[in-house]
Amino acid sequence: MKWKKFTKTALAGVLALSLAACSSADGESTKYPERNITIVAPSGAGGGWDLTARAIAKTMNDTKLIEKPITVENKPGGGGAVYMAEFATKEVKNDYALLVKSPPILINNNKAEGNSPYGYKDTKPLAQLTRDYGAIVVKADSEFQTLQDVLEAIKKDASAVTLAGGSAPGSMDHLVGVLPAFEYGIDPKTVKYVSYDGGGEAIAALLGGNADVIATDASTIGAYMKSGDVRVLAVSSSERLGGELAEVPTFKEEGLDAEFTIWRGLFGPKEMSDTAVDYWSEKLEKMVETDEWKAELEKNGWESEYRNSDDFTKYLEEQDKVIVELLTALGMQK
Repeated sequence: MKWKKFTKTALAGVLALSLAACSSADGESTKYPERNITIVAPSGAGGGWDLTARAIAKTMNDTKLIEKPITVENKPGGGGAVYMAEFATKEVKNDYALLVKSPPILINNNKAEGNSPYGYKDTKPLAQLTRDYGAIVVKADSEFQTLQDVLEAIKKDASAVTLAGGSAPGSMDHLVGVLPAFEYGIDPKTVKYVSYDGGGEAIAALLGGNADVIATDASTIGAYMKSGDVRVLAVSSSERLGGELAEVPTFKEEGLDAEFTIWRGLFGPKEMSDTAVDYWSEKLEKMVETDEWKAELEKNGWESEYRNSDDFTKYLEEQDKVIVELLTALGMQK
């Protein structure tokens, strides 16, 4: 942009001071944030994305790291793929719209059926914040006592066992659920899978008798274990977890050579301004060190795993290759 030259020095000086107060060298506002911020959880309430978004908002506001109010919006659909399309196209330059995501941002972009044309490259990764694992869960009074019981039942008659999850077919919960079957020698395509919008709905389906087994996030199931509503048959971690899940065996302990890590992170739009990226990078790095954030980790049963924007982007590149390999093994890749 070319500015008209003014002959009056005083007026030019006033203009220069005004511009300096409002803008950076590349024209971005230095007053960010100037209004409320929204973090979107692309699922229903109660799942991992929703809990993560609310934990970020609560910690940032409680600690006054960010003084502008942060609201959380739930926008379910397609295991996160529906809002992903909106975020990647309509919010591409919106510094005030952020997104919580996990492996489905990679899976939905790489799977053959119902895939999303948008992936992590259509965002600005800001930080990885947590690490979680998958869990295979049944009702407390289920006839299935072990993971092998479930697998044997599927092997005998796949149509007789309904597996549910809070993400679309071929997405995260589905992969967590069929991985044991695949390792057990069962064709994953034969497993009867029903998808719901978010872990909360999947748990409701299990408790309501509409599913025999669910695959979900290990961190979201502790409260239901404590209340005696469910039993967890196995988790996808490499080693046993703590807390309510301390006595739950891993896939490997059940004789299956498989594990699955569920990371969660915060993303900005692809063309987020440098000012906003730097702002969030600074705030997130400080947030993960606060006692308030550590309390959220403990309350939700999450493990801390922080990667800054650059390291997170590199990690996503590596994970993208792993997901493609996994989908290829299951015959679900593009």
